[in-house]
Amino acid sequence: MPLPPTMRVFERGWLSANNILFVGRADTTLVDTGYVTHAPQTLALVERALQGRPLERIVNTHLHADHCGGNAALQEAFGCRIAIPEFEAGKVRTWDEDALSYRATGQQCARFNADDTIAPGDMLTMGDLAWQVLSAPGHDPHALLFWCAREGVLIAGDALWQNGFGVIFPELAGEPGFDAVRATLDLIASLRPRLVIPGHGAPFTDADAALQRAYGRLDYLAADPVRNAENAVKVLLKFLLIERRALPLAEVETLFETVPLLVLARERFLPRPAAALAQWAIRALEKTGAAQLRDGVLVDSA
Repeated sequence: MPLPPTMRVFERGWLSANNILFVGRADTTLVDTGYVTHAPQTLALVERALQGRPLERIVNTHLHADHCGGNAALQEAFGCRIAIPEFEAGKVRTWDEDALSYRATGQQCARFNADDTIAPGDMLTMGDLAWQVLSAPGHDPHALLFWCAREGVLIAGDALWQNGFGVIFPELAGEPGFDAVRATLDLIASLRPRLVIPGHGAPFTDADAALQRAYGRLDYLAADPVRNAENAVKVLLKFLLIERRALPLAEVETLFETVPLLVLARERFLPRPAAALAQWAIRALEKTGAAQLRDGVLVDSA
């Protein structure tokens, strides 16, 4: 991909979000740090790429566990500063795992300290380039985009992937999300980026095609909020399965009784017993080839 020479993208997967490393003349910055269980790998990737230079700063697009789970390990290794969306500062300071979504999703995140906050309208220097901070609500109310007008490069986080976008979590809690996603997509369309670096998947240049797919996906989900809830259930289960690799059927059913967002989706949109919803989600993952049920154990399909 035609990246500026001071940028490097580590394409990860679905458990760990992509990492974007900037090595400029006067600064080294990493955008997003992956999931906590991949922290040793993230650290090794960054150390190898920096070739002896220290990492001076981490910047997070948002604070979901797959985007900031390596913050603590990198901060310990490098003593680097961490900059987070400003509305999350109080939650991080008190480490409120409910407000930060980690308990709600059943995911893990090692505690870290935030040194700085960033907000829409700010300008950041990363890799000797100027980056504008833009608001990207929808998937997460406080998510941010980073836009380099000079290079036409957009760091999109989970606001836009080549085929879709992140789960619209606010809608599960009865808060508006569909309109926020549309506004974010409209903003991205107005930028006309040359290159988009998504939170998951390979960087891509055909932003117009990706936006059309995203608008279509949004229209489909917004037409019936139950669809959004079903999508969220499948994604949450798949994420936990990627992390653990295998889950006994009884444990899957327990997740649907104990993980707050799964319980909320069931109570608000998918009213059925936890065991029945667990069986539905398992069949849905099997149908797409994302998992297999073997002798009472749900196994991840890579």
